[in-house]
Amino acid sequence: MTPPIYRFDKSAQATTSLAPGGIADYLAALQSEQDVISGYDNVPLKHYNVMPHAKAQLLHAESAGLVFDAVRWGWKPHWAGPGGPKNDFNARLDTVASSKFYRTVWPHRALVCADGWYEWLKNPQDKKDNQPYYLRAKGGSVLFIPAVGQFPALGQPPRDDDGFRMITDDATGGMLDVHDRRPVVLTGEQAREWLHQDTSSERAEQLLRQGLPAEAFEWFRVSKAVSQREDGPHLIQPLPNHQASPGA
Repeated sequence: MTPPIYRFDKSAQATTSLAPGGIADYLAALQSEQDVISGYDNVPLKHYNVMPHAKAQLLHAESAGLVFDAVRWGWKPHWAGPGGPKNDFNARLDTVASSKFYRTVWPHRALVCADGWYEWLKNPQDKKDNQPYYLRAKGGSVLFIPAVGQFPALGQPPRDDDGFRMITDDATGGMLDVHDRRPVVLTGEQAREWLHQDTSSERAEQLLRQGLPAEAFEWFRVSKAVSQREDGPHLIQPLPNHQASPGA
């Protein structure tokens, strides 16, 4: 099982590192009662370095069932114009449910299915020499990262303004040694409820606050080749003589 891996760059922006796994691996962990009505196969995804504004595999729900779509990682409302913050690919947990910026997409919930993600530890002496870390669940289980966005209509071609944002929160525990932000990660049970169209807005926000804690993860230094837009399984191998740090 090797799904995609996303990156969260040195500015707390997401850069996902996906590893090669098939959609069936995610569905087995999700154990959803809903059928997949579009986008299903079990061809390994084989992406170890998914970056913002690239297309990523997104799982979302339609009235007839679940849909896997390749959707652009990044979104902003049409009225926002070309200006504004450069980070258009993350949404903060503390504002995503209440801000008018997300009003049109908050009801449109999705999951990014991944193996892990990268963060960069800043080098105070040299801003161009930051050390990437790979973060994953202890035991290597798949990750369900909640997202909101505008998704392609079923059976229709993608629109120019389709896209999504991952939801992030403050880092806690040992994760703070690497970065002060992190993606929210849900358990399989929470992810099923997050996707379900009958889940209320209030309950959806509660689920975001009940995701996996820092203690559920481990992380280790990896090659700086990940910063050079390379791809491949070598990117998620620990550097020699470096052991994973537990999320204590």
